[in-house]
Amino acid sequence: MNLIEVVRQSIQSLLRNKLRSSLTMLGIAWGLVTVVLLLSYGKSLGTEVMNGFMGLGDNVIMVWGGQTSMQAGGERSGRPVKLLDGDVDAIRDDVPFLKAVSAETDDGFSFKYGSKVVNISTKAVDLPYGGMRRLYIDQGRYFQPSDFTDHKQVVIFGAHAAQKIFNGFPPVGQSVEIEGHLFDVIGVLKDKIQDSSNNGPDNENAFIPFDMIRVLENERDPNSIVFQPLSGDMHIKALAAVRAVLAGRHHFNPKDDKAVPAWDTVEDSKQIMQFSVALEVILGIIGAMTLGVGGVGVMNIMLVSVTERTREIGLLKSIGARPRDILFQFLLESLTLTFLAGAIGMVMAVAISYMVPPMPLYSDIYKTANHQGDIFLRASPGIMLASFVILATVGIVSGFLPALRAARMDPVEALRHE
Repeated sequence: MNLIEVVRQSIQSLLRNKLRSSLTMLGIAWGLVTVVLLLSYGKSLGTEVMNGFMGLGDNVIMVWGGQTSMQAGGERSGRPVKLLDGDVDAIRDDVPFLKAVSAETDDGFSFKYGSKVVNISTKAVDLPYGGMRRLYIDQGRYFQPSDFTDHKQVVIFGAHAAQKIFNGFPPVGQSVEIEGHLFDVIGVLKDKIQDSSNNGPDNENAFIPFDMIRVLENERDPNSIVFQPLSGDMHIKALAAVRAVLAGRHHFNPKDDKAVPAWDTVEDSKQIMQFSVALEVILGIIGAMTLGVGGVGVMNIMLVSVTERTREIGLLKSIGARPRDILFQFLLESLTLTFLAGAIGMVMAVAISYMVPPMPLYSDIYKTANHQGDIFLRASPGIMLASFVILATVGIVSGFLPALRAARMDPVEALRHE
């Protein structure tokens, strides 16, 4: 049986019942639009939520001192563990599969500029910290090695922190007093979306070289240690190795996760990814059910077509058409109807996705430009492919029952049909 001829006959059959065919195709087209828009919404929402979480950094793991819950080396459980000066160097020397390691200390200090005094949360960090934590510079520069070796009193502000103290005046090149000590402003960070943080988002913080915490409050020990494995799939191995180094220095069981608690953002990002995939699946199912309603219409019109063409089916069988030929012909007619409507639906979906304005998610919170962080309904190739698979499934399921009914007709009874 000629494929092109069957498609041509299918189109002619549709044109003979224009109103009925149009209404059926409208149901399919609108169902496909629903599928595409729902999948686009789920994908965009999942992507933006992940980007918001990843504002914290790339594959970052943080550890801090806790309290032992196991006995080790004759030491009792319940003993507090405090990170010490030198722990970072020990980790850097003994764990070779880390990309970066940094000490971190958080505290709130009073910043004075002119007559204005503002309390700003401040992080004292090492040089590799910025690369791990996505601290991108908008004005000025990031820390340099000489800032640490020469013990320079320099500070970098988050975007919102700079606005608080300078009120829009260019901060770079200015000097501020921090607890009575003069610091030079060398940079301002780009405003970034970050819905996960330790002790406040980076937009609200100031950053100083770690050695300067000794100047401000005579402290040498870090509150926490931030590190980054060479690759995300090494996060469990990296955390175990870091705990082992600290266990040797602080005399606790390396398996005691309460002695040195951790925040493994790699593990958290996997959970967010699972949520994103689950959301897309749920929305895809809802869209498929909507498209299935259109499929019922296709099945109905094909059943009517089979009834109207009963004598034609009997004639075809009497001249040698096999049941599978009849099955193929009516199934292909169903698919032709479905995919013609699907093509219209695809065009409608793309047009509607560009007509719908960005839906607010993060832009109002973080005051971003150009709707950064908001939900955009954009039909990606992956979404189009998924929609096509759903459409093909609906077309085959909707057309198979009528086609099977036509293939099983007795030719004698079909020819007698009035």
